[in-house]
Amino acid sequence: MEFRCIPEDLSQALGRWDGDTLAVGLFALEPAATTSQPLRQQLAASFGPALLERLEQRGFNAKRGECISFERLDASPGTLILVGLGEPARFDLNALRHAAAAAATAAGQRHSRDLGLALPWDALDATASASAAAAAAEAVRLSLYRDQRFRSEPEERPPLERLSLIAVAEQTEANLAGVAARCAGVELARQLVAAPPNVATPQHLADTAAAIASDFGLELQVLERSDCEALGMGAYLGVAQGSELAPKFIHLTYRPAGEVRRRIALVGKGLTFDSGGYNLKTGGSQIEMMKYDMGGSAAVLGAARAIAELKPEGVEVHVIVAACENMISGGAVHPGDILTASNGKTIEINNTDAEGRLTLADALVYACRLELDAVVDLATLTGACVIALGDEMAGLWATSDGLAEVLQTAGLAGGEDLWRMPLRQSYKAGLKSPVADLKNTGPRPGGSITAALFLQDFVPQGLPWAHLDIAGTVWSDKGRGQDPAGPTGFGVRTLVNWVAAGAPLEGAT
Repeated sequence: MEFRCIPEDLSQALGRWDGDTLAVGLFALEPAATTSQPLRQQLAASFGPALLERLEQRGFNAKRGECISFERLDASPGTLILVGLGEPARFDLNALRHAAAAAATAAGQRHSRDLGLALPWDALDATASASAAAAAAEAVRLSLYRDQRFRSEPEERPPLERLSLIAVAEQTEANLAGVAARCAGVELARQLVAAPPNVATPQHLADTAAAIASDFGLELQVLERSDCEALGMGAYLGVAQGSELAPKFIHLTYRPAGEVRRRIALVGKGLTFDSGGYNLKTGGSQIEMMKYDMGGSAAVLGAARAIAELKPEGVEVHVIVAACENMISGGAVHPGDILTASNGKTIEINNTDAEGRLTLADALVYACRLELDAVVDLATLTGACVIALGDEMAGLWATSDGLAEVLQTAGLAGGEDLWRMPLRQSYKAGLKSPVADLKNTGPRPGGSITAALFLQDFVPQGLPWAHLDIAGTVWSDKGRGQDPAGPTGFGVRTLVNWVAAGAPLEGAT
């Protein structure tokens, strides 16, 4: 998809737009308002006063996400789409994304090839306005994404070839340079999460990492079972031992040209299927959806693909995935077993369905031996986080206030909300084991917090670390804003924005 900016005045641009589809955002009218809003006047001037009458006849109230379309025979543009923006006071970057996605969806349904998008860019504050063009372009491309790899008769729909952002500031065009790379990373993550577990195996994740390394000149090391045994990764291998599929420990490295000012690791949970083990997932536990339990690994691999194309300066990025399945067999780990992680800590398994933290434990130990400045892990770790925060925001735990702040800022810039949660040390008492250093689960209350506290035991004190629990955000049943129904690719935009900014460890002062 080609992106371009048209910086001319809106009143001139509306009348001269010559693409096949034009989408215009309108704010909802206040009760005492009339049709004298400037943009409505410009629409009337460009397309005739009868347009406003038609809007009233069809009950268009410009509520957020509301769309209405007009087909114009023998005219250009042939299709006019009006998108509701809701109340002006509540218009922000997320509302802009929502409007752009709604317009793109409506245009896609009409097989549009050339879409012009006119939104009130200047209604945003200065900080959001600088990101508005890129945010709208990302929302358009990502909202049109469709994965039809596994359909025998894929739906044939011509792609949108060009998006023109009308009446944006001329200097914002430079912000569009990274849109394609970021979207490609999100789309890769979506494809990995959507793929069934008989396709997205540990080997498939390793092959995906190999393709990224080959295409963009990154370094790749894949540790086999014997390599992991030599490193003492008993927690990770304990989870993997019930599956017939060999585990694959993936280490993908991006090294920038020139001086390295920051070295970070992105660690993703890579359970390509989670049966629950002997604590088998039963009815209502969404066992059929456990293909998305590798959403963390999908996010870091998608981020790696985008970072490799964007080539940010000064930041060395290590992407680490301990990929495996959690299955039931005669050789599977038992409830009550004790495993020894690669840092020597012993773990009593009181629930085989709390397996992701075991794989992450060894992955974090491995990562932290790389002399890093910061480490961030992403995981579909707990149902407790979904109960606490729902499906629109991910939980964030961090040992560094500065790291937490910059990740939240990076998330907001990408339309991904992170809510900081507490690392309450008194809750760690729930992880005490009578026979080992710790148990792999604590009591049910505060389950997402004790899971984060478990992971913290495998990160050295003093190293800035953040944990993102994306269990609620990795998948959307009905679609959400710029994300259509299905896998969202959540986390890619946050990570890429953070790394592209130089992976700062403190917020702006």
